[in-house]
Amino acid sequence: MDNLFDVLIIGAGPIGIACGIEAQRAGRSHVIIEKGCLVNSIYRYPTNMTFFSSSERLEIGDTPFVTTLPKPKRAEALEYYRRVNDKFKLNTRLFEEVIAVEKLKDVFHVQTSKGHYTAKAVIVATGFYDIPMLLNIPGEELPKVSHYYNDPHYYAQQHVLVVGASNSSVDAALETYRKGAKVTLLVRGTAISQRVKYWVKPDIENRIAFQEIDVYYESTLTEISETSVTLRTPKGNVTLKNDFVLALTGYQPNFAFLKAIGVEIPDEAPMIPTHDPETMETNVPGLYLAGVVCGGLNTHLWFIENSRVHAEVIMKHLETKER
Repeated sequence: MDNLFDVLIIGAGPIGIACGIEAQRAGRSHVIIEKGCLVNSIYRYPTNMTFFSSSERLEIGDTPFVTTLPKPKRAEALEYYRRVNDKFKLNTRLFEEVIAVEKLKDVFHVQTSKGHYTAKAVIVATGFYDIPMLLNIPGEELPKVSHYYNDPHYYAQQHVLVVGASNSSVDAALETYRKGAKVTLLVRGTAISQRVKYWVKPDIENRIAFQEIDVYYESTLTEISETSVTLRTPKGNVTLKNDFVLALTGYQPNFAFLKAIGVEIPDEAPMIPTHDPETMETNVPGLYLAGVVCGGLNTHLWFIENSRVHAEVIMKHLETKER
């Protein structure tokens, strides 16, 4: 059978790469299919982002991640994972999107934007960074609104509303403020999230205390126009001058894709895809989940450091099934 692999991996992020490494170590043929560039989600992180984890907790394939900083930056992670992929000479196909996965008898048939593959087992390691959680309010479709943040220079001398109180929101607020933006932070809760990086949280709280960054707690964004935004606050509606909105309200896995390939997903939150946590196998025999996609809407449940073991778990289960 043409293009028949022991393992086909969807997603070339750190966990997808780890799965490729473990497949190779187990003597299994593999192919990794990625619709974007290598470690595409990390590539889309903010240019100046610093990881919460130390470098050794981001390592895969028993390959040291060497950095001179206490916490590695995005650019270092991109370099590290590219070198790991090259070191193991993984069979990685980039800029190729998986369109459909169908199991016929004991073989998976996988259609992509560039071809057709067959595999004895499929691992979905697609993460959750592709689909933002929408606000579903008037004006959200305007070009001035973004659910992703990249570089602060773009927002110099502009009135910027940052929605959210997590790491990504706080980083965006601080960085754009330091490039000369007039920043307002909009927080649904009563305070900055406790999950914010411990070395960053005092910084944002001090900027707020010194009124260098404005903040509205217990407030929501209700409407966006070309020149302003309307907020619902405890003291009533407030309209602010605005040039850009960074709606950094979180992301979610591609549930539609998971359902299309047969994975059962509960309708109610947190919508964790059906899988056995002991083996990572879904309700479809031979179809596995790995990495942050396993958490559904609980996007703070799995990280690189605690899900990299999924690769070993899956390979051990495949070996057990063959006995």
